[in-house]
Amino acid sequence: MIRGGKNYVSSPPAFSNDTKRLLVCSGNAVSIFSTATGLLITSLEGHTALVTAVVVAPATISASKILCYCWTASLDGTIRYWDFSVPELIKTIDIKFPIYSMVIPSILSQPAENNEKPAKIFAYLSVEGTKEPEKQSKALCGQIRKCNLTDSRLVGGVTLAETKQPELITISSCGKYIGIRIKRKLHIWKVPSADSDRTMAKKITLRHTKNMTVTAFHPTQRILAAGDVTGRILIWRGYGNRTFARGDGGRSVNNEEERPGVRGNDDADCCTTWHWHAAEVNTLFFSSDGAYLYSGGKEGVLVVWQLDTGKKKFLPRIGSPLLYFTDSPDPSLSSISCADNQIHLLKMPSMEILKSISGIKLPCSFPETYKGLCSGVAFDHNAGLIALRTENYSIQLYSLFDDRGISEVQVCERNHHPGDDVTVVVTLVTLSLDGSMMITTEVKLAEEGLGGLVCLKFWALGSDNRKFSLSTVVYEPHRDAGISSIAFHPTRCMAVSSSYGGDFKTWVCNNGIQRRDQVLTSSRWTCHAVASYKKKPMTAATFSYDGSVLAVAAETVITLWDPDKNVLVAVIGETLTPIVSLSFVGKSEYLVSASWGSKPQLSVWSLSKLSISWSYRLHVEAIASAADLSLFAALVFLPKSSKSSESNETIFRGRDGVILIFNAADPVPSATWLVNKAKGGALAFLQVNQSSVEENMFDGKPLGSLLAYINGDHEYILFEPHGKEANELGTIKQEAVPDLEEAGKFGYASIYGELPESNLKRTQTSAVVPFVPSEKLLETMFSGSSHNLPPLTKLCSAFLESLLEKRITVSD
Repeated sequence: MIRGGKNYVSSPPAFSNDTKRLLVCSGNAVSIFSTATGLLITSLEGHTALVTAVVVAPATISASKILCYCWTASLDGTIRYWDFSVPELIKTIDIKFPIYSMVIPSILSQPAENNEKPAKIFAYLSVEGTKEPEKQSKALCGQIRKCNLTDSRLVGGVTLAETKQPELITISSCGKYIGIRIKRKLHIWKVPSADSDRTMAKKITLRHTKNMTVTAFHPTQRILAAGDVTGRILIWRGYGNRTFARGDGGRSVNNEEERPGVRGNDDADCCTTWHWHAAEVNTLFFSSDGAYLYSGGKEGVLVVWQLDTGKKKFLPRIGSPLLYFTDSPDPSLSSISCADNQIHLLKMPSMEILKSISGIKLPCSFPETYKGLCSGVAFDHNAGLIALRTENYSIQLYSLFDDRGISEVQVCERNHHPGDDVTVVVTLVTLSLDGSMMITTEVKLAEEGLGGLVCLKFWALGSDNRKFSLSTVVYEPHRDAGISSIAFHPTRCMAVSSSYGGDFKTWVCNNGIQRRDQVLTSSRWTCHAVASYKKKPMTAATFSYDGSVLAVAAETVITLWDPDKNVLVAVIGETLTPIVSLSFVGKSEYLVSASWGSKPQLSVWSLSKLSISWSYRLHVEAIASAADLSLFAALVFLPKSSKSSESNETIFRGRDGVILIFNAADPVPSATWLVNKAKGGALAFLQVNQSSVEENMFDGKPLGSLLAYINGDHEYILFEPHGKEANELGTIKQEAVPDLEEAGKFGYASIYGELPESNLKRTQTSAVVPFVPSEKLLETMFSGSSHNLPPLTKLCSAFLESLLEKRITVSD
């Protein structure tokens, strides 16, 4: 099993003391990358929820060996202490509250060369929840708490602040000051020099007229910078020069008296304002010598301000909003984390990008009109690559086996920065079977009803097999109608595009043969044929395994064509709602379709009988077929009604999707997995060999095909469809899951195994078979004690029959 696609920019990273490694919070783990190569070295696995903080401890030397330690905090309510050079877990502290932020002042104040450990190590935590029942239901659910890491416990009676929600804690590089921002206020605490359980941090408050977004402390002087939602940067000098007010011992910081003006009665000598950013400031950081201030925001530009003069210079065209700036013990190396899931390593002070840690790009935010599109993920089934749309009008090529970005194709050349309104949408992308060609479609949005434009582009892979170059551009390929789907012929340089305008077109390339070494960048694509069916919108299209049949969905019916002669061969129908996806099931005689709408439907059609074989009432997000088998997989999005009861919540445990593996001739799924974030997900069978993956990934067994599941957040998992994972509950979140025999004991339902044969009377019927509603409800199957569950095979049948309306047609 292979997992990947983690989010590398959910929290700030941290450099190791020798700057050779970068520790990155990635989901439930900490990924450690080499700063020299940008490649993954190892991971710290153990947390069961999102890791929100990583703090590197000062390096120590033992027996001529440098020991590398770090602390991590997570939403699972634990703090863990690691030796990340091994890696090995040394200590776990369970504080029982989700931790959103953690700082450890004593680590920063201790010189790296000092091998003497402090008597006590204290951390300050931003947590959610309280043990006081009367406060649990109120708006104040966040707290700033003090934790004794040495004794593995929270310090009783020490709550620095209570907030409406957990807030990010900022700390000065010397460890003397910590602070949080709450709307228009900055609350700053001075950490006691002789920190102990009983000492209380002293606090002051700074105010502003706008909501603040980020703060930063000067490394040596009492200077504080803050950015706000309008793009302004405020510099307070001499804060706390007067007496700090003693901490309030936990009083709410949300109900203090407001004071007018930028400063009011703030304890600061002066306040300066700088303004360059057009949108909110996301990141602020002082250089290690305190001479410069770095800022960044939605523009995707890193701005360097000279603190004494206010002069600035820029690192432009980063291409994505900036989230975090992190310095290292080496003044010549820093990093910036971007919203597109990339971390760039910078050479300072020139700000040259040395290496990039490229994670899978996060899902795009589309205008409302295009939110109903499919996932927009295309697969190279042989190489294990995916192509997916990005925010900056590009296509990212990403390796699922290596879990890293390979290249990026700029589909639309524009002076675009992330702060702009979306004016162009890359709607579809598909790859040829061997990955040598690519087709993209883009739509230029109309402004006040004028200027809309649909564009179809053909791309060819260069001789170095690394980058795609543009081959052919077709403007308005279907007049002014939108393109619903695109598909490549499996063996020839032929493709099809279907249109909502009521027609489809087949396209051919003038080089005539689809081979990597013969697909030239100078090749040109031309229209081979145009066809339509009763002027109905053409909503989906696909070729058969050998390319001899082209199936095109005309709303609720399926039309079969000879792609060479452009002749209609047969019509199969019909479904209750428009078909949005079609797929031939390998070399078999079956075709599977998915329909969306008020009555969604998964249907399997027999081409030999030109009739429906069986169908389920399911909302299918994606379909994938195995090339050499009569198997297909369906990613099903579970409706809220199916999870509404308390019993069903026990079954699904917050999961919103299920993957069903079918033999096309059998309506009973051969394997089933519950998954998370199914909305917008994608599926594909990958043809791989053992040399493509590490030997220990699949116990050294020869591999034929793997099933790839990518969820709506672009996390993914690769597994054998009928391997040992079939006896586990596979989810993107790495959870400890009981086996099937133990599932019932924990009230934890699994829906694996074969379903019993249907008792419906099997009769030969016409092509359109009426639905047979089931009278059994899943809720009734789980009434009573959780340890008294019915057999798993009965649960499977009840689950399917409660979600779907099933119909079966079998000839005598």
